Amino acid sequence: MSSQINIHPTFSRLSPSITSKPSSATTLSCHCTTSPVRITLSAPIAHNHFCGCTQCWKPSSSLFSLIGVVPSNALAITSSAAKLTILDPSATIKRHACRDCGVHMFGRIDESTPHAFQGLDFVHGELATNGGEGQEQPKFAGFVSSVIESGFEKERMGELRGVLRGKGLEVYDCLSPELMDLIAGFAAERKRGKAKL
Repeated sequence: MSSQINIHPTFSRLSPSITSKPSSATTLSCHCTTSPVRITLSAPIAHNHFCGCTQCWKPSSSLFSLIGVVPSNALAITSSAAKLTILDPSATIKRHACRDCGVHMFGRIDESTPHAFQGLDFVHGELATNGGEGQEQPKFAGFVSSVIESGFEKERMGELRGVLRGKGLEVYDCLSPELMDLIAGFAAERKRGKAKL
């Protein structure tokens, strides 16, 4: 079943029994063979998960992206910064991609935009030059229903959710409860005029 549904290249390596202490130093690289864009992360990737939304970058033929966050001040562009371009300047999350190979290197929310995830950058852990060793395993799959918008058959959604749960992943049609609570808490604080912008 899972061989017919291409979740993500890293999916087959997942195991609920594997635990590892997240590495605090990681280099991510785009797919260019010449002068690749590279960024260095000085903090572990947190909230690592598979995302089925239509905005996140996905490896070829994959239904999901693998994405997590790091503090913005823990991310540094260390090579070929001039090749980075913002895909949609009007979007809340400014996705910085390599203009040559198209890989999304990180997503950042402007300091002027009130958002629960302000101060965090979205990154794709599979771009790590060490193959992702020492990264936190994905704990859930988010925006699962959104894969229908990408062309996946809605009649097979039960099968898809079964494949994801078979690897010990929680399955959500938004984000995890922990992250949704963070978003709702931020909205409540803004409503009360107490959010730090």
